[in-house]
Amino acid sequence: MLSERTLRPVWYGDVQPSWFLRMLAGVYCSLAALRRGLYQSGLLRAVRLPVPVVVIGNISVGGTGKTPLAIALIDGLRARGLVPGVISRGYGGHAPGPVVVDAQGDPTTVGDEPVLIARSTGAPVAVGRDRVAASRLLLAAAKVDVLIADDGLQHYSLARDVEICVIDGERRFGNRRRLPAGPLREPLARLAMVDFRVCNGGIPGPDEIAMTLDGDIAVALLDHSVSRPLREFRGSRVHAVAAIGNPARFFAQLRAAGLEPIEHPFPDHHPFHASDLEFGDELPVMMTAKDAVKCRLFADARQWCVPVRAQLPAEFFDAVAAKVVQCTAAREVRGTSD
Repeated sequence: MLSERTLRPVWYGDVQPSWFLRMLAGVYCSLAALRRGLYQSGLLRAVRLPVPVVVIGNISVGGTGKTPLAIALIDGLRARGLVPGVISRGYGGHAPGPVVVDAQGDPTTVGDEPVLIARSTGAPVAVGRDRVAASRLLLAAAKVDVLIADDGLQHYSLARDVEICVIDGERRFGNRRRLPAGPLREPLARLAMVDFRVCNGGIPGPDEIAMTLDGDIAVALLDHSVSRPLREFRGSRVHAVAAIGNPARFFAQLRAAGLEPIEHPFPDHHPFHASDLEFGDELPVMMTAKDAVKCRLFADARQWCVPVRAQLPAEFFDAVAAKVVQCTAAREVRGTSD
């Protein structure tokens, strides 16, 4: 069975991809190129919305930090006078059609990341397999002047005004092959087409914007008014639970803070049950904010969430906001001339 977990040694290690994986990668490349070409030629038309669209995504599979960046961008655009809303696919949820998400949303229905964004920012959020339909629903339900599409770089049916590609600064692009022989959804040449390249961790490359994820506080799942600095757990063994694209990043964060994590990686967007967090002892259980939204209903006193904050230079938010304002002005000019 092909899964990210089984393919990881091929993508990021010394294991060479089999002929079968290389053959599948050729098929994937051909289909992806055909689809993109249909949009570029105009045979398939992307829908342009009445407000600017900022797409956050990546060209590789796995967690690169898109959701923390989306949350930081919401705050950054608000601070510059804009009113952002968010659309998302809602991975891990089973909502039958586009729906608006609020802070009390059920992650099993609308997905874990949209609920985390809604709870962290209070911004209007809508999810749906059809991102155009989700966008129209959100624009009808809330007054926003810019839409942020979380994980939408390859969804060309929705026209975009600004593209932000997030890069894992530690793993970079692995063996640089296309899926499933490598982790790439699109060729590296795609990076030259985006407006901003954000490097999460590691050493940024040329023209890449540095981003770090800071998290030094543990928040009790049972009572969010209770929190403790991570340093108070220094030297302690803890269970570390992560159902994110790159669980190793979370485990390394805990080790860097001086904790001794017992690692429990789960597949991305795993639907947690209480039994998943029973380890036969009373050690603290640490998890990411994305996982915590799925565990609140059966939380107990052992469980703690370690939220992170994306740190980026103010100049990045200035530049994105300036592009959004320019796009808004251009829409107004076109509307006047019609």
